[in-house]
Amino acid sequence: MALLEIRNFRKRFNDTEVLKGIDFTLEKGEVLVIIGSSGSGKTTLLRCINFLETPDEGQMFFNGELLQEYPVSVKNFERAVQDKRKHFGMVFQSFNLFPHYTAFKNVILAPTLKASTPVEEEFIRQKAYSLMEKVGLQDKLNNYPCELSGGQQQRVAIARALALEPEILCFDEPTSALDPELTGEVLKVIKSLKGGDTTMIVVTHEMEFAKSVADKVIFMADGVIEEEGTPERIFGNPTSEKTKAFLLKASERV
Repeated sequence: MALLEIRNFRKRFNDTEVLKGIDFTLEKGEVLVIIGSSGSGKTTLLRCINFLETPDEGQMFFNGELLQEYPVSVKNFERAVQDKRKHFGMVFQSFNLFPHYTAFKNVILAPTLKASTPVEEEFIRQKAYSLMEKVGLQDKLNNYPCELSGGQQQRVAIARALALEPEILCFDEPTSALDPELTGEVLKVIKSLKGGDTTMIVVTHEMEFAKSVADKVIFMADGVIEEEGTPERIFGNPTSEKTKAFLLKASERV
C-alpha cells in the first residue's frame, strides 16, 4: 500500500492551467525527485500536497485512506486541514527562518507549542540538539539567522522541519537561493536523510544530486507528468523528446 497517492490533481490560476491532471504514488521510505523547467508546475504541485495551495480538483490518499478531496466542501477549510498538514514537513527555497530567534529557538519553537509538561519540553530540547548535530550546526545554536551563511540557514530549516516528525519531508528547490559553494553542504545533509523510514519529495534543478538520491524521478512539463521512472532510466534512457531536450540543456549548464 502506498504511503501517499495523488489522483488527478488540477490547479488553475486565472486563465492559466498549471496542473493538468497529476497522478503518482509514493512508498514509505522512498525518495521521489521532481525535475522540470521553470513553469512546469513542480512547485505548485508540492504546495498543493502541503495544503499551501488548494487544488481545483483531485484526491489525496494517505496510507490507503482518503485524506482530502477537491473541490473542498468544508466551509472552514483552513481549520479542517491543520491536522492533515502535520503529515508533511516543508523546506522552502528561501529558508523562512524567524530572524529574531536563534537557530536553536527556530528549531524548538513549533514543537514546544504542543508541549504540556516540563518533561516534554526537555525532551524537545534534547531532540533539537541532536538534530542540530545531525545537520552539523551544534556550534551555532545561539546564532541568529543573520549571523549564518545561506547554507547554514537552510540546514537549520531542515532541522526545524524534522523536529515536527513529519511522515513526508518535502523540499522545494532547497539550493536555488544558495551560491554554488554552499550548495554541496545542504545536498549532503539531504542525502544523509535517505534510508530507513525517511520519505521525501524533492523538487530540484541539481541533476547529479537527483541521480544519486532518487528512488523514483518524475519529469514534469507543461503541467503534466511527461515521464516517470527510476533515475537510471530517466537519466540514462529517456523516451520522451521533452525529457531528452530538458536533460540536454541541463548538461550544457554544468
